Amino acid sequence: MAELPPAHPFDHDKLKEECGVFGVIGVADAASFVALGLHALQHRGQEAAGIITWDAERGFSSAHRFGYVRDNFTRADVIASLPGQIGIGHVRYSTSGSKGHTQIRDVQPFFGEFSMGGAAIAHNGNITNAAALRRELIERGSIFQSSSDSECIIHLMARSLQRTIPERMKDALRRVEGAFSVVAMTRTKLIGVRDPLGVRPLVLGRIGEGWALASETCALDIIGAGFVREIEPGEMVVISEGEGVQSFRPFEPARPRFCIFEHVYFSRPDSILGGRSVYETRRQIGVELAREAPVEADLVCPVPDSGTPAAIGYAHESGIPYGMGIIRNQYMGRTFIEPTEQIRNMGVRLKLNVNRALVKDKRVVLVDDSVVRGTTSRKIKEMILDAGAAEVHFRIASPPTAWPCFYGVDTPEREKLLAASMSEEEMCRYLGVDSLRFISLDGLYRAVGEAEGRNNACPQYCDACFSGDYPVAPSDMIEKGFRLKTAAE
Repeated sequence: MAELPPAHPFDHDKLKEECGVFGVIGVADAASFVALGLHALQHRGQEAAGIITWDAERGFSSAHRFGYVRDNFTRADVIASLPGQIGIGHVRYSTSGSKGHTQIRDVQPFFGEFSMGGAAIAHNGNITNAAALRRELIERGSIFQSSSDSECIIHLMARSLQRTIPERMKDALRRVEGAFSVVAMTRTKLIGVRDPLGVRPLVLGRIGEGWALASETCALDIIGAGFVREIEPGEMVVISEGEGVQSFRPFEPARPRFCIFEHVYFSRPDSILGGRSVYETRRQIGVELAREAPVEADLVCPVPDSGTPAAIGYAHESGIPYGMGIIRNQYMGRTFIEPTEQIRNMGVRLKLNVNRALVKDKRVVLVDDSVVRGTTSRKIKEMILDAGAAEVHFRIASPPTAWPCFYGVDTPEREKLLAASMSEEEMCRYLGVDSLRFISLDGLYRAVGEAEGRNNACPQYCDACFSGDYPVAPSDMIEKGFRLKTAAE
């Protein structure tokens, strides 16, 4: 069994997407296509991956593994064990964050056998009423095999009285609250669904005579599929080789609230979201940031890799030269020596190194995508100063992250978020930098194409991590005592 990618201090201070989903129908050796798609979506989950296929002779076949896609699903014997022309897959990052807490049974896709045949399901997002649903289902006799909230969907489908699997899925998802992009399969159908608000992404592609569903367009690119369109918020598509793509609307209409942090950080820069290049949006964030928070400096440097497009935009708009003042070691997938305490104490130096010749005696603007706990930002600042920089100014390509996400993003508890208890000035002093500025929420909205900024009466995106405005009440967390934002705040 492949090992999990090693945890690293640099990554502990980043928000993490929890999942990516992919599916194909109507292609020979579907598992190979699914593996390639999951490889392109690896940034959305590095802890584990799974693939399920169906073949007329073998029926349903599955493989679930810890670790990277490249270490598990590029082997010929694994792919050969997954025959068929239809398949779905899932990459996972869990909030537990270690193999010691995560069991292989938690790894998706999940499979269920119903009276009309089997079905597999993979889910990106988070069900905010999962605890309540789980209690109800257990009281009615359901036996859960995993700790994942996604398994609730399978049990709800099992209890439905509808006669087809797509109809049972509609039934189940109408009971679910929160955020979900689902890719599912039966013996003959590939199914894709987005929640009514469209919080998490899902796109449709065409490959030859077949079809593909994916969390991002970059996963279509890797298999040579043409982008057709996004699955719309609240839409279910049912795809079969004989009937093509059928579209249904199983939910009450709602105003879409796509996750704005997909634009800032989660999605790959070569993906397209809402008809916009993610790279160009991030570059424009840097432009807006330079307009809102100018500073006299000699060099603009990104905190690699997520801060790079915004740093390019900041440098272009400000006229300050751009340079790679920090170099990221691209080969940190596995630690080549035993991670002793002394090695761990090196912190971010294992993953990042300062280009001393470039930053020495310079007033440096560091552009990063976010500040979560602030621990990594402090270490990076110390590295820049140790290399001889005259000043360090942080410019952050998102507003302060002051609220946890309950829709499929691993966010620390609110008390661990720096912005939840400190003002911008207090954070600046805590980080020990010469200046610190975040892009405003209006500036971020302008960068993603909303010329007038945020419509406070009807926000165009889900920005709860910045604003505390939750489009779906996190009922499970409220039950545990989580306090929603008050009018005074």
